[in-house]
Amino acid sequence: MITQPGSTRGVIDWNSFSIGRHNSVTFDNGSGATLNRVTGGTPSAILGSLSATGSLYVINPQGIVVGSSGVITTGGRFVASTLDICNDAFMRGSSTLTLSGNSNAAVINLGKISSSGGDVFLIARDAVINAGTVAAPNGTAELAAGGQVLLQDSASSRQVFVQTGSQGTVVNKGKITAAQVSLQAADGNVYALAGGGTRIRATGTASRDGHVWLVADSGGVEQLGKIAASNADGSGGTVDTQAAQLTFGRHAVVDAGQWNLSTPTFIIDDVAAHALQRSLNAGTSVDVETTGANGATGDLGVAASMRWSGPASLTLAAYHDVSVATATTIANSGAGNLTLRADASGIDNGGSVINTGTIDWSRSTGIVSALHDITGGYLPGNILSNSTWSAAPDSGLVTQVTAYALVNTVSQLGAVGLNPSGNYALGRDIDATPPPGEFSPTVASFSGQFDGMGHTISNLWLSESLFGEIGYSGVVRNLNIQGTANLPKSDAWAGFLADRNDGTIASVHSSGSVTSIGRLSTGGLVGLNFDGTITRSSSTADVSSDSATGGLVGTNSFGVIRQSFASGDVTSTHLQGAGGLVGYNFGVITESYATGTVHVQPQCDTVNACGGGLVGGTSGTISQSFATGKIDQPSGPAGGPGGIADYNANYIASSPGTITNDVYWDTQTTGAPVGVRTTILGANLGNAQGLTTMQMSTPSSFGPTYDFSPGGVWAMPAGATHPILQWQLAQ
Repeated sequence: MITQPGSTRGVIDWNSFSIGRHNSVTFDNGSGATLNRVTGGTPSAILGSLSATGSLYVINPQGIVVGSSGVITTGGRFVASTLDICNDAFMRGSSTLTLSGNSNAAVINLGKISSSGGDVFLIARDAVINAGTVAAPNGTAELAAGGQVLLQDSASSRQVFVQTGSQGTVVNKGKITAAQVSLQAADGNVYALAGGGTRIRATGTASRDGHVWLVADSGGVEQLGKIAASNADGSGGTVDTQAAQLTFGRHAVVDAGQWNLSTPTFIIDDVAAHALQRSLNAGTSVDVETTGANGATGDLGVAASMRWSGPASLTLAAYHDVSVATATTIANSGAGNLTLRADASGIDNGGSVINTGTIDWSRSTGIVSALHDITGGYLPGNILSNSTWSAAPDSGLVTQVTAYALVNTVSQLGAVGLNPSGNYALGRDIDATPPPGEFSPTVASFSGQFDGMGHTISNLWLSESLFGEIGYSGVVRNLNIQGTANLPKSDAWAGFLADRNDGTIASVHSSGSVTSIGRLSTGGLVGLNFDGTITRSSSTADVSSDSATGGLVGTNSFGVIRQSFASGDVTSTHLQGAGGLVGYNFGVITESYATGTVHVQPQCDTVNACGGGLVGGTSGTISQSFATGKIDQPSGPAGGPGGIADYNANYIASSPGTITNDVYWDTQTTGAPVGVRTTILGANLGNAQGLTTMQMSTPSSFGPTYDFSPGGVWAMPAGATHPILQWQLAQ
């Protein structure tokens, strides 16, 4: 036994370091770490038992072999390497350590290596081979070949990075089980060989997602067996495969939540198609991307058919063209999606989507998206859709199969107005900063589909709304916009995204500021939601105007606002209504909320509109919604302000204003003593209920209509002072 006190660190130089069969060596080093460096001329052979209470490093440039009878167990990290390490950095306990050397020897495991509380790293310049078992249930198991390797501590991701290649080889034909697993050879080759059962398995922990990396940036990855990755909660993990050449065997399969493959150019032949198909049928979504690296064309071709059932999705993203060959079929029966993406880097290289085969989604409830460069082409080929398909609620989708022209630049964004009925998608984030003295381009009216794909248009400087009017068939979805909108006087409404919406806005979010003068009404997202639908959208923009002003929408006429919120400050500089979410509401608001401060002019009275926490005034329907923002009203009529609305009106005889009893306001943060200050034309005050901040932070205060269950509408994060919408948790 070798004893090292407490949690200290120590370095021992050995002339030789081997353990014979039936022999054992134990390091009692507490939770510390011991570096064992072999300076003699013989390899280390571990044929017996080697154990440590803490971490153990074995460095031998002559090579390290753990025999079939060898067993290594540590409480902390175990490192076996033919590359050397600096004593000073090790003794300091640095979070980054560099290993380097010129040894041509190998690190080979034929036995059992395990760490109960840390990691297992096997590192060499020439070759690392695991034909035994490696286990690190609470850490990472990483095999790396390179001339210089960086160890960088991380509690959530991989920790070994090859900085200088050596054309070395990493081979796994044994079994590796760890929270996360990485095999890396940089400019060499990685072999994940076949065998019975799962050869590589990542299981995750509370702090680490289950993740497997197979990396050979300038070399090849050959996968012949099964790889699995799951998270600690049982959900699917991630497998990343990145190499200059990808090769698959007839037993190759990935069982995970997501499998990402990256390579310069790729043809999916019969063997690769079967590997992808097996994985898709196992429930693993697959994303294949070509990068065009090393002078490759970056084309991605499908030369063999793939058919799968279930919800897994397939994305084929090409640096240049993506194509489906003649007599080739891609088909799903289930809920899987297919995305064919050309010009995946968004660099305007003329990438096209070309289908001369068959895409069969006739038995699928999923969607097919084809995205091509705006100067490229689209050949749809034979596409079979599902005649009974319907869009998922709140998705904003219109068609099951949709082709989009990619918008990658500010000028292309402005050119959308030349064909406002077309279908477009953002190919990347766009910085829309205009030249000095100029404004960002806008689209006067839009009646097609615009999918932001989750991207952001930032630094907008607008003198008109980005999309002007969104027509009845128009859809804008999955888009983030940020910047400043200074909208001058005109006989129109004013909003950051659109002056008027008669179509569908889904998952669109604005931030920054919106200011208008002399407009009819102004909102942080839309000026007038006349007959449109706004769902799962938000605005954090500060909004100021001399008209009816709302944090999200200025006036909601006959439209629907659902599962949306606003949190920016709202200021009415004239005697017009102001609301945290909507200025005037004549339509439907449900499952929505506002948290921003509402600033109201002191002259408001029984004639001139004041402000409300959710809406300035309403004669429509409000249900399952709430407000928490302060109402900043220096003075005003008795009884106000209203925590939900300044007034409830009966402007439409057949549809009087309705505020249901599942509408709430925070009596403490709003400063409002009542939910509605006054009524007009015989309407009632509604049934809104006031809650304290403590009650607002308790789900049971909200009654049965608020669904806080997994998959429901609402969520109450730990420490929150009010509910949020469940879709916000995914942002």
